Amino acid sequence: ASSKPGEGGDLKGRHRWTQCSLLELVPSIMSNLLNPDAIFSNNEMSLSDIEIYGFDYDYTLVFYSKHLHTLIFNAARDLLINEHRYPVEIRKYEYDPNFAIRGLHYDVQRAVLMKIDAFHYIQLGTVYRGLSVVPDEEVIEMYEGSHVPLEQMSDFYGKSSHGNTMKQFMDIFSLPEMTLLSCVNEHFLKNNIDYEPVHLYKDVKDSIRDVHIKGIMYRAIEADIEKYICYAEQTRAVLAKLADHGKKMFLITNSPSSFVDKGMRYIVGKDWRDLFDVVIVQAEKPNFFNDKRRPFRKVNEKGVLLWDKIHKLQKGQIYKQVSLDQFVVCVALLCGQQSRSSMADDLTLKHGWRTGAIIPELRSELKIMNTEQYIQTMTWLQTLTGLLEQMQVHRDAESQLVLEEWKKERKEMREMTKSFFNAQFGSLFRTDQNPTYFLRRLSRFADIYMASLSCLLNYDVSHTFYPRRTPLQHELPAWSDRATTSRAPLLQEAQAK
Repeated sequence: ASSKPGEGGDLKGRHRWTQCSLLELVPSIMSNLLNPDAIFSNNEMSLSDIEIYGFDYDYTLVFYSKHLHTLIFNAARDLLINEHRYPVEIRKYEYDPNFAIRGLHYDVQRAVLMKIDAFHYIQLGTVYRGLSVVPDEEVIEMYEGSHVPLEQMSDFYGKSSHGNTMKQFMDIFSLPEMTLLSCVNEHFLKNNIDYEPVHLYKDVKDSIRDVHIKGIMYRAIEADIEKYICYAEQTRAVLAKLADHGKKMFLITNSPSSFVDKGMRYIVGKDWRDLFDVVIVQAEKPNFFNDKRRPFRKVNEKGVLLWDKIHKLQKGQIYKQVSLDQFVVCVALLCGQQSRSSMADDLTLKHGWRTGAIIPELRSELKIMNTEQYIQTMTWLQTLTGLLEQMQVHRDAESQLVLEEWKKERKEMREMTKSFFNAQFGSLFRTDQNPTYFLRRLSRFADIYMASLSCLLNYDVSHTFYPRRTPLQHELPAWSDRATTSRAPLLQEAQAK
């Protein structure tokens, strides 16, 4: 039982030796922790080449408190009851901030919420009908396996070539929408109420939309701005740093002008407009990217649209109703011909814009990954996977029994790893060993990503971001080769993941 791998002895002995030796090595890993305030790169990019910085408003320049999602959930729930005639009993359901994560998919016809990886495979154990998990066997029967065909997946803007089969919730504002969908489904199922899932999806979607369009959310925030907006002195510091280095800046948001003005006065100061060369409100994204027929309109101090023709953009003015193509031309004129190469050729793919994503969940996930418990669990999980692959050549009954025990332990540890982040759906970025569908999109559309805008303060304005050269699968030695050489690379890989 004390023998080491490669020196003979039973599999159980190898199991115990490997686990003990790994626990001894964990403290050395703890000295190389991940930085929650770092900026991470998908593509090589130098800030010295960036002359124009563009910002969204919500969850970029301004961050909201936990009260906002409760507000959206309650307001949409009340709209379902008052305007769509849903049972008043659904008012007993309250918003649970720990239920859903971003990036989940919702099967509109089957009324189930799930997590899907980058290869379109459903992560079993993360499929929920209402507030209850769907057994793996039922999921496999429902989808004839665990794979979702490409034609059922929505595109970047949530549209699907196969109708509303799968809707992915990418936006942070979608968290109360997913929770409300699940709560109403739960009520109907528990009370044996016959309903059409497609209608439920549309009604909830419309109610969430109306919370924004009817101004319910905006009025509530403006009435109690300190409750809903997290004061962020760092936002001012980031904008001032860029302005001091001669960078041009613009703001494009779907929010109305008075709402943005009040929020920016609170987090930046009354002179916030002086920091921006162009401010565009109510941009109606994603139509902003696709509709070429909408010319600029100026907005006055009271938020009223003016009728005069816009020949050039003026610093300190607020504009509305514009298309991406119109904006690109005007920005090129405003900032000089040298900026045209970075602006004029759909953001990353069509126009070649360099993009940075703000992922607030990143900071909390990295902090979890830095804990000793997580590192120990992941280290042993990775090693156990290697042992399974290496030792599966042993076909005798006793060895097969040990292997089955290891498989069971591996499954339990995967579930434990998931619960570190979110009990229902796990990490925003991983489904077991694979990237999530969310991370696939992030990797494709963002050159860099970070937890908050303040991370930019940790870097010089001429800093170059270099993506890590991560080894491809065929560039790594086989599990058996790793076991017979050194366990240090394995530990490093587990810590990195």
